[in-house]
Amino acid sequence: MELVRQGIPARTLLTRESLENAIRVVLALGGSTNATLHIPAIAYEAGITLGLDLFDELSRKTPLIGIFRPASHYTVNDLHDAGGIPAVLKILSPLLHNELPTVTGETIGKRADKSIPRRPEVLHPLESPLSAEGGLAILRGSLSPGSAVVKQSGVAPGMLRHIGPARVFECEEDLKNALHAREIQSGDVLVVRNEGPRGGPGMRELSIPAAMLSGMGLNDSVAVITDGRFSGAARGPCIGHVTPEAFIGGPIALVQNGDQIEIDIPDRRLNLLISEVDLEHRKAAWQPKPAVNTGNFLDLYRQLVMPADQGAILKFQATQ
Repeated sequence: MELVRQGIPARTLLTRESLENAIRVVLALGGSTNATLHIPAIAYEAGITLGLDLFDELSRKTPLIGIFRPASHYTVNDLHDAGGIPAVLKILSPLLHNELPTVTGETIGKRADKSIPRRPEVLHPLESPLSAEGGLAILRGSLSPGSAVVKQSGVAPGMLRHIGPARVFECEEDLKNALHAREIQSGDVLVVRNEGPRGGPGMRELSIPAAMLSGMGLNDSVAVITDGRFSGAARGPCIGHVTPEAFIGGPIALVQNGDQIEIDIPDRRLNLLISEVDLEHRKAAWQPKPAVNTGNFLDLYRQLVMPADQGAILKFQATQ
């Protein structure tokens, strides 16, 4: 690769503007919520300040031009046939920083100019997108005062706004057991906690419960909320990365079975519908979950990991 042969360091390519381009592509294609972990973590290592507010700001301005399995029947093979990422760059070029270099020595704009987008049913033009907004949304409210992340492009229209009763599970396994026992009802809001970066420890992917809900035909009527995360293949109202996480006493730790939870993705809200007085009483009575000592790297990880809204990076902090 030309720039590598010239000895140009990677951080020359890793700028705020290049990461904004990357975010735009993720948003335009309904990409994984994991991008809200990986891109801020890359930015941190490159010395760039980049938070989740940027994802939401760009999502409101970046049309959705393609969606792929499991949110549609199209696959990455269809994306390739439609021209691949160069075609995506061509379509998005009015929104991108086109002057930036790539590892080949070409600019983004020149690389995009060489592409001819094909199959408009797969990659839609900006003038007639699938949606005016990109695939990800950042939610905040009394349940997620820090933030929460949802792939809105994979949510059925009828579940973009939903109020339902909480069903609380202390870990992924408890939810899987309830699903196997057919205990979940349409309209439930499943709250899975203690799966965050510190609580896991490790922020597990709840891909199996999400797939089970889909297989049971409940992904369009049941929501999942967690301080853990989901895979790029999750569909339905799967809301993850809730901060502060349960392990450190975030509001998700205070949810009780039967509490009403409000999800409003268009207005970016995620609320626990109980009174401030009740919430304060629960905070006063809350006891942290005892940490399981693994005797290995995960114990160190738990001490050093930062919240999901900071990319779950490892950060050494000065002690008093």
